[in-house]
Amino acid sequence: MRILVVEDDVGIARGLRLNLKQCGYAVDVCDGVESAWSALHLETFDLVLLDLGLSDGDGADLLKRLRQNTRGAHPLPDPLTPVLILTARDQVADRILGLDTGADDYLIKPFDADELQARMRALLRRSAGRAHPLLRHGDIVVDPAARSVHRGGQPVDVSPREFVILMQLLESRGKVLSRQQLESRLYSWHGSVESNAVEVHVHHLRRKFGDGVIQTMRGVGYFIARAAAGDEGAEGDAAP
Repeated sequence: MRILVVEDDVGIARGLRLNLKQCGYAVDVCDGVESAWSALHLETFDLVLLDLGLSDGDGADLLKRLRQNTRGAHPLPDPLTPVLILTARDQVADRILGLDTGADDYLIKPFDADELQARMRALLRRSAGRAHPLLRHGDIVVDPAARSVHRGGQPVDVSPREFVILMQLLESRGKVLSRQQLESRLYSWHGSVESNAVEVHVHHLRRKFGDGVIQTMRGVGYFIARAAAGDEGAEGDAAP
């Protein structure tokens, strides 16, 4: 998952980056309205963590600009990108204004890291159109909160990047994702991208789950097929 942190406090930005990277996210940081707006034109982000008091203006102006953006021939920036405001502005009126401006959630500093991650998971889940916290496909069950994978009730050991690829393909079932699209979910701007990293991770996942789960469309990318009719577990909303 690719996260954009918009925060001009160097210490807070560094702490967020380290914490979220440890959770397996690819994290990019901007310290102002204009640099963040440029970033949103360059990359597709799964979620924006937005401070309001920034070095060159108010984060609310960035949020307004994003929500008012009209998608044309070029799809970036996406006005539907989830935004979680992180701010020290703790008055009820500030929270109401932030939510009415278009924020999906509002968290006051200082905040608990575990609560932040739970709120992020909720926003990412809703953005992907899922109601249930678990992702299911046949006998494969992925728990984003625990970052665990089970197959047939047995735990499967996957690396952090294998986990991200599996999540992306499961959330996009039936849709082919290119190598470049998967790389963009794995690496931030400062990440070192190995030329065949995605292929290696997919190879390892196939060894663990079999060749039939992740399929290749030659010259295009990878996909996981949609569930067969009647397979409730694959839709992710069945009971655990």
